Amino acid sequence: MRKTITDIQQMKVRGEPIAMLTAYDATIAALFDAAGVPMLLVGDSLGDNVLGFSSTIPVTIEDMVRHTAAVVRGTQSALIVADMPFLTYATLEMAVTAARRLMQEGGAQAVKLEGGQAMVPIVRRLVECGVPVMGHLGYTPQSVHLFGKARVQGRSATAARRMIEDALALEAAGAFALVLELVPAQLAAAITERLRIPTIGIGAGPHCDGQVQVFTDILGLRDDFKPRHTRRFAELAPLIRSAVAAYVAAVGERSFPTAEHSSRMDEAELREALEGLS
Repeated sequence: MRKTITDIQQMKVRGEPIAMLTAYDATIAALFDAAGVPMLLVGDSLGDNVLGFSSTIPVTIEDMVRHTAAVVRGTQSALIVADMPFLTYATLEMAVTAARRLMQEGGAQAVKLEGGQAMVPIVRRLVECGVPVMGHLGYTPQSVHLFGKARVQGRSATAARRMIEDALALEAAGAFALVLELVPAQLAAAITERLRIPTIGIGAGPHCDGQVQVFTDILGLRDDFKPRHTRRFAELAPLIRSAVAAYVAAVGERSFPTAEHSSRMDEAELREALEGLS
């Protein structure tokens, strides 16, 4: 049975840490689901981790719907949260349309959007429409052109107070959980203590109710990128390169495929098929 937002919220009540990972296709999602990940995020990080873009900005609602549907098809247990792409929730009407597509066509059980108190009317309206919403504060990748680069947010007293107020406002609007990205650990702890809903950290220290990571980071699939907030639980890039190089070599020397990888037909049938052909 698939987990619900109530299941995730009860994990906070029980003090049970919540593990969350990104997933973008059915094959990887099935592996994560079988491993017991309770919540998967079809993130717009799809853009810079799968589609080859330099940021999340070019990701479209069509991209998100297609990849969300793939992740849903590959899973049975995990709660699937889908990111609402850049400028698809600039107005109430746009937000409802985007959420409808992610849930109706993509099959997501919840959506995630970035921003603080300015997003309160959007969150409230979506919740009124029956859409579970996860908030996202701190460094918000869709605002990369405002931030200039990924950097820790909320270090000053003013910024920290504003983030706390944003978090409380999103909770009051009906958000079921809140991602805190690149936030000082002490501030993330203070926010977590004040909220009834779960906080999910990424680069926000150990005191959040849960953690989310981009799976290509924790599995070592990208040699060129290793964020400070990530631990490599495997180094798969060299293993994949080695395996593929071995495959190329085997094909080149004709040691693959062999008879055990092939099928045969009756010789008489083949002779009949070839009869009269040049």
